[in-house]
Amino acid sequence: MADRERNFEKKMRITIPEKAKYIIDTIEAAGYEAFAVGGCVRDSVLGRLPQDWDITTSAKPEQIKALFPRTIDTGLQHGTVTVMQDKEGFEVTTYRIDGKYEDGRHPMEVVFTPDLEEDLKRRDFTINAMAYNEKVGLVDIFGGLEDIRTGVIRCVGDPLERFGEDALRILRAIRFSAQLGYEIHSDTKEGVQALAPSLQNISAERIQAELVKLLLSPHPDYLRTAYELGVTKVFFPEFDEAMATDQRHPHHMYNVGEHTLHALCHVEPDKKLRLAMLLHDIGKPATRSTDEAGVTHFYEHPSVSESMARDFLRRLKFDNDTIHGVCKLVLYHDYKNGVEPNMRIVRRALNQIGEDAFPAIFEIKRADVLAQSSHMRQEKLELIDRWRELYEEIREQKQCVSLKSLAVNGSDLIKAGWEPGKELGEVLQKLLGLVLEQPQCNTKKILLEEAEKYKKKP
Repeated sequence: MADRERNFEKKMRITIPEKAKYIIDTIEAAGYEAFAVGGCVRDSVLGRLPQDWDITTSAKPEQIKALFPRTIDTGLQHGTVTVMQDKEGFEVTTYRIDGKYEDGRHPMEVVFTPDLEEDLKRRDFTINAMAYNEKVGLVDIFGGLEDIRTGVIRCVGDPLERFGEDALRILRAIRFSAQLGYEIHSDTKEGVQALAPSLQNISAERIQAELVKLLLSPHPDYLRTAYELGVTKVFFPEFDEAMATDQRHPHHMYNVGEHTLHALCHVEPDKKLRLAMLLHDIGKPATRSTDEAGVTHFYEHPSVSESMARDFLRRLKFDNDTIHGVCKLVLYHDYKNGVEPNMRIVRRALNQIGEDAFPAIFEIKRADVLAQSSHMRQEKLELIDRWRELYEEIREQKQCVSLKSLAVNGSDLIKAGWEPGKELGEVLQKLLGLVLEQPQCNTKKILLEEAEKYKKKP
């Protein structure tokens, strides 16, 4: 490293929070080494506020437990003790050398070592293999600082070894690249490509967590890298199909996969929105047809996409609320496209789609349009705005669009002489239909009078 860079390291000062600093100082006062390590150091160098402060030390777990009154045995077999400071926990882990990784995720055994360098050697990427304390300063043996300066994700040591130890690091490399806007080093890319199939040994929950972090990053389109390196083929083969499906149509300029990647960049980093954008056209390869003029069509693709999205989300063990919300957005992303709206049409749409999901549909539609060709783009965006304006007007006027805002309910009808049961529910739906057409009819008096018309004559 050049002298200029060495001076930069010596002068670098990281502000360690008081509680973490107390832990480090206490360990050092007992004659051991202790450093903040990993992500908190990386984020501090980047000028970001770390979420967690992990500490690495030459002291063994039992020695750490003897130094602090409140500790939790988080992972003694791997050398980790959580030290509690008030109600906040700090993971303190002994310098270690990992043994053989037989499950592609966890070492079967660890060996404690007094050498910090040996501990840093086992970490995944150079930017995560830096340590710091106020006495020594920044310890950067593997060039993490330079990789931050140049914007590179690079494995510590041999990528094949690092990915062979823990296949989840394959997705982590792409995720860090997307979060930071960094390029993946060529050797690391080769390691990803070579060992991508080993991701099949990683749990669905772990893959889900990394995928969501990637999608919520500033560069969700870096999923393209996962495709190019053979990673999506392992856990998301539907996306590979999308990347191989062209769209020969005036409204499109990209294949289905590229359209999806571009669309992802046009929605806010919200979990359901980005997942819906990822999956909104996933059914297009299965519905592709070509007419006599060579134009491609994807009839009924929203419903097919919704079904495939549900399968994918279940496969990756997403929670039911996420699955329900995302699939609804996928199903209705093309709803009434090209239709000039009026109040009645929008009320009907609100009733069908639901008030919870309806505002998000505008975001999905807008992103969809912005990722298409420029053909009629302005007209499409203006149409979406007209839908949004009518929706806002309906909200302001508090017009009824569902049974919960209907002026009568089941109890009202029972008091009026109706028997509980299926017929009562059908009458409520008919009354709602009337109000969707004529919102001024949403009064108790009018609706009870209307309900009388549906009573069967004895």
